[in-house]
Amino acid sequence: MKIIKYLLLIILISGLAWGLFFFIKPSTEKNQSEIQPETYPEQNELVQNAKKPEEHPDSIPAMSEKEYHGSDLKLEKVLEDNASYARYSISYLSEGFKISGIMNIPKGAGPFPVLILNHGYIDPKFYTNGQGLKREQDFFARHGYAVLHSDYRNYAQSDFDPQNEIRPRSGYVEDVINAIEAVKKSDLQVFDKENIGMLGHSMGGGIALNVMVIKPDIAKAYVLLAPINSDYKVNFDKWVRSDWSDTAREFIEKYGEPQENPELWNSLSAKNYFYRVSSPVMLHQGTADDQVPVEWSRELDEMLKKENKAITYYEYPGESHTFTSAQNLVMQRTLEFLDSRLK
Repeated sequence: MKIIKYLLLIILISGLAWGLFFFIKPSTEKNQSEIQPETYPEQNELVQNAKKPEEHPDSIPAMSEKEYHGSDLKLEKVLEDNASYARYSISYLSEGFKISGIMNIPKGAGPFPVLILNHGYIDPKFYTNGQGLKREQDFFARHGYAVLHSDYRNYAQSDFDPQNEIRPRSGYVEDVINAIEAVKKSDLQVFDKENIGMLGHSMGGGIALNVMVIKPDIAKAYVLLAPINSDYKVNFDKWVRSDWSDTAREFIEKYGEPQENPELWNSLSAKNYFYRVSSPVMLHQGTADDQVPVEWSRELDEMLKKENKAITYYEYPGESHTFTSAQNLVMQRTLEFLDSRLK
């Protein structure tokens, strides 16, 4: 009888144990499933951040999405008046900065196609209103173009931007884009606002490269005269590190070296966005240029062709950075190129 009681007690205890097991088990699984969302979303977030890094405001993608508010184009005063055109000092607004420059407006009823000129680097301490590209300013105005030459911020009578030096020349890009916006908003009847072209020399050519990938449709034709490299890192290493070491150090402290922050450095370079180019390009380069190696323009030509873009490239044997001997040929070829697309 005792044996039967012990057996019944064992069976009862076992039943209670199994019941507790099955009662507790679902609760345990539920707790485990509640733990997973706290673990895996963190990993997923890391993956998403790796795929979509935060865009720097000066990156090509960020500047492409930005709205520009160039306005208030004013002809300040007449600087020269000849039989072919009148030369004016001008001002306009760019991202809150007042920018100075010059305009050569042909004589006649118009409207005239507009040519934006981007000058190369000149020390701002010695730069004067409208300096640089004087031959181009005169030549194209005499051939029926309303020529606008921006001084850029921090130059001549333009407002001073204290952040300009630590930025990758993107302030100048803004000023050029806003020059076009100011023309389009102007009440002046002399502008053919549907036909706008751009010409840039050296640093100004680099500005044009950025413009053509940031706002591909803003100009119908681009002319590049010995442009700086389309890779920002190359330009940084060649000029900023050597000539402006304090600026280079500040930039590196803020954004890191290229190997530390490759996504940022790549996003600053027009070469990584040439698939966006939509307008034809003419490129001129001297083989004896001591500022911009001829190999840079050859590489640029190849990169644009690889993207199936309309690029016409001319090399000039023995010519320097300013095309001293070949100037007439460069201008004639450029005029024919612009006329075929803007007139």
